[in-house]
Amino acid sequence: MKIAIFGAGLTGLTLGYLLKSKRMDFEILEKENNCGGLMRTLQEDGFTFDYGGSHIIFSKDREILDFMLSLLGDNKIRNRRNTKIIYKGYYVKYPFENGLADLPKEENFECLYHFVQNLIKKEKEELKPPTNLKEWFYHTFGKGIAEKYLIPYNEKIWKYPLEKISLEWVERIPNPPLEDILKSSLGMETEGYTHQLYFYYPKFGGVQALIRSLEGKVNGKVVTNFEVKKIKREDGKWIISNNKREKLFDKIISTIPIHNLINALDAPEEVKNAANNLKYNSLITVMLGLDVKKLNDLTWLYIPQKDALTHRVSFPSNYSPYAAPKGKSSVLAEITCNIEDETWKMDDEQIANQVVDELNRLKIIDKTKVCFSKVKRMEYAYVINDLEYDKNIRIVKEFMKRMGIDLVGRFAEFKYLNMDACIKNAIKYTAENA
Repeated sequence: MKIAIFGAGLTGLTLGYLLKSKRMDFEILEKENNCGGLMRTLQEDGFTFDYGGSHIIFSKDREILDFMLSLLGDNKIRNRRNTKIIYKGYYVKYPFENGLADLPKEENFECLYHFVQNLIKKEKEELKPPTNLKEWFYHTFGKGIAEKYLIPYNEKIWKYPLEKISLEWVERIPNPPLEDILKSSLGMETEGYTHQLYFYYPKFGGVQALIRSLEGKVNGKVVTNFEVKKIKREDGKWIISNNKREKLFDKIISTIPIHNLINALDAPEEVKNAANNLKYNSLITVMLGLDVKKLNDLTWLYIPQKDALTHRVSFPSNYSPYAAPKGKSSVLAEITCNIEDETWKMDDEQIANQVVDELNRLKIIDKTKVCFSKVKRMEYAYVINDLEYDKNIRIVKEFMKRMGIDLVGRFAEFKYLNMDACIKNAIKYTAENA
């Protein structure tokens, strides 16, 4: 039996590696001329940037973490997170609820007061259960933390009304215990999101070092520049076409965006409509090199202000000293947008200039020190769980099940999966099906 794997990103290559270990026959079809998906890295002029967004290597699952680290061998560095949020000129510890003492006293009190008030109201059953993301922020954190940071930041990253985003996403956000909030308010050290407090990163090659390692293990099984355009079933075989040539397979495992897969199939209108209504964000990254030996000691920085394009800035040269030439620093700015909106339509030079001006105004960089600039775009970046998500994804997945096409990975399953979850799902799939 010959298997087609669509997409040579992290999930597709992991599937290939696992199928190879079971001596199964497969090919990985990749539309680009290189592998990686969202885990592609630019290496130019001595700088290294992960242009699918800032990536770090961590996992609550020790088995998955060990798998990722084994792919890197000695090519890894362990770092401790040092992340801040810019709020009214203050650098507030991340997550926001763990940095209340960094706020002015009045705002610190306001956050603590509303958090405690909410706890009391919950005990008295005076608060209605939340039905969407915006309500959940108020319900879980109280008015102060919600309105000062969580709501403006999430409005900025999702570019979608928070009252129309479902609760499916909130499982990613830990509920802060009262003890931590009290300590945070008093200035006693607390840590949130402890599963990523320490993380690994490749010394050399950026996050694509993981991809290159996997690519080597599948040993020539990747067919690049093959975009799946048409899929049909004939005489018990799948005929896969890129409009130039055809390939025959017995089975399909897709890791490519579900929208692209549906477009290649002769799907009913109901299924096409459901797929078209599955919402997602796109990503623009601005990569900057600076003629500064050490810009700061931060890992990344969140920017909730509406008057700045970028929502997050990371500092790759703080992840690895080899990510920038000696004596220089690097900055990666991320901007979410909707495909074909006003931001997406801006040309690369406009975007880069605006980001440089904004980061200069926020005193993150000195724009006169910029010595390298590059912009990259990724159409598929973040899954949006809107209120119609469950209905639409059910229609699409039921159709795929009837067709006998299996879906694995972030935009194939259409779930907000981190790197470790993509690998875990690939391992689970092969254990159950191969």
